[in-house]
Amino acid sequence: MPHSPDPLDDASEALFREMRERVRAIFDHALGECSIPRAFGRKLQLEGRYLRVGSELYDLAAFSRPLVISIGKAGHSMAEAFAAIAGTGLTGVVASPQLPPAQLFGFRYFAGGHPLPNPDSLRAGDAILRLLRTITPETLVLFLISGGASAIAEKPITSAISFADVVQTHQALVHSGAPIAEINAIRKHLSALKGGRLALAAAPAYQLSVLVSDVPEDRLDALASGPTMPDSTTVADCYAIAERYNLLPAFPGPVRSLFERRQLQETPKADDAGFARSHYVTVLSNATAVHAAVERAALGGFAVEVDHSCDDWDYARAADHLLRRLRELRRGVSRACLISGGEVTVKVGATCGIGGRNQHFALYCAEKIAGERITVLSAGTDGIDGNSPAAGAIVDGSTAERARRQGFSVDTALTQFDGFPLFDALGDAVMTGPTGNNVRDLRVLLAY
Repeated sequence: MPHSPDPLDDASEALFREMRERVRAIFDHALGECSIPRAFGRKLQLEGRYLRVGSELYDLAAFSRPLVISIGKAGHSMAEAFAAIAGTGLTGVVASPQLPPAQLFGFRYFAGGHPLPNPDSLRAGDAILRLLRTITPETLVLFLISGGASAIAEKPITSAISFADVVQTHQALVHSGAPIAEINAIRKHLSALKGGRLALAAAPAYQLSVLVSDVPEDRLDALASGPTMPDSTTVADCYAIAERYNLLPAFPGPVRSLFERRQLQETPKADDAGFARSHYVTVLSNATAVHAAVERAALGGFAVEVDHSCDDWDYARAADHLLRRLRELRRGVSRACLISGGEVTVKVGATCGIGGRNQHFALYCAEKIAGERITVLSAGTDGIDGNSPAAGAIVDGSTAERARRQGFSVDTALTQFDGFPLFDALGDAVMTGPTGNNVRDLRVLLAY
């Protein structure tokens, strides 16, 4: 692999700067192609009194009223996009991380917390369940579901679990290092909304779930902890996950007691009659972002390869794998690009600064590529990485040296889970602001 003789000489720094701009342009293009209004326009149309969703037609005149429940990081974006198609007269609930400047008429809004629930998360859960008690079999319930809803809208399965208990449980799960599907398996079994229980609350009304997915393609019931879908996980899975990650000491007393006494309630499965009138359609997923990134990189003259094999891997293992594949790809071409969708896991230690999994992945890469003509971007399509204001970060062969000259140590930032101050000082934090969307993370690696 060619090395830069000096990562900070003028010519090399100009090349590094150009590639940081190129990798950011690839990411920005992918974000643009993941526009929710664009996705809804492709998959949903109103044709007279009929709502077309993909290849299916729904006769709106056959229902007494449409009721909309939109939850997740794209809660407002999805509700707004659907209202633009279906027109006025809609009512429902929107739970999203931020309240929009202008709210849709007929909707109650809640600013739920993420990654940890807040009081509005529980108020949203209560409001949704109360609203569903007003429906009849002639009601059409439209669930607009996006990632993040596990925390943004919540209600514990038993009143013995307090709000503080809910927050502590979510914090233990988020910091455990477990993959999202395993985290959500436990969330499902502790929630009155998740794991298909929201669909049962809406039965026997006709239900359509429109999904913007931030989970693996084959694990859709993990999206938002699967509030409207039959649950493929079991209480036995939950007990095994808790043991695997030594979660019981971190759980609050009431939750720990449910595990110790083996008293978790099983979630509804595919044969439950409550799902008889439930239908689902995915309008947007990580595949959309990856496809757009591939197109943009190819137009830039890069030989492109896609590698999703490290989805849900530990960040260090994933980084080592992707950098090895990038170097192999680079051997046969002048410019190589490796694109990887999905998420990596990070087990947060006792000392936790400001950052997130994408910045942590990037920091680790910075040490491994020092002096090499390699640029790496890792960022979340929701615009938020952990507890930082960034979506992620960009690193290259000059990052470690530039950080040192600014008084930062990559190794110290890694140890303290404190990537954002370093990237902010270098101007290499990926700042987008909340995007109102979420189709998982995107990693783009360039070698030149």
